[in-house]
Amino acid sequence: MNEDVEPQAGFASPPPGAPVKQLHFELKDLPRVRLFAEDQARDAGMPEESIGDFIIAVNEVATNAVTHGADTAYIRTWMLGGDLVVEIHDGGAWKPGPTPGAVGGMGLWVARLLSSDLALRVGDRGSTVTMRFPGKT
Repeated sequence: MNEDVEPQAGFASPPPGAPVKQLHFELKDLPRVRLFAEDQARDAGMPEESIGDFIIAVNEVATNAVTHGADTAYIRTWMLGGDLVVEIHDGGAWKPGPTPGAVGGMGLWVARLLSSDLALRVGDRGSTVTMRFPGKT
C-alpha cells in the first residue's frame, strides 16, 4: 500500500478521454455504493467469481470515508490498461489501521488484500484511496 502525506498532482487522474463514472454518497447511501460498484465491475468484464471480493473492498473504503473522514464522499471509476480503477475521496483526514489489539479498523487492510494495488493519500484537501482491480481476463 502506498501512503502519501500530500496528494501528488495528477497521481490518480484518469487518462485523457477515459469515461469516468462518479457517485456522491453519505453513510445512508452505502447500499447504493455497493450497487454502483457491482455495475462497474460487470461493465469492466470482471470475472463473476471476483465481483464479491471487489464489492467488499469498495464497501470497506467507502464506509471508512463517511465514518472516519467526512459526512459526504465520492467514488469515481475508470478503466486503465484493462484494469478497473476505483477512487474514493472524502474531505477528512483519517489514518490507516488497525492498531495493535484493535477489534476493528481493518477496512484498508482488507481492501489492500483484495485489490491488485491500493494507494492512500492524505492531505489538506482530504483523504483519497485509489484501488486497482483486474478487469477482463
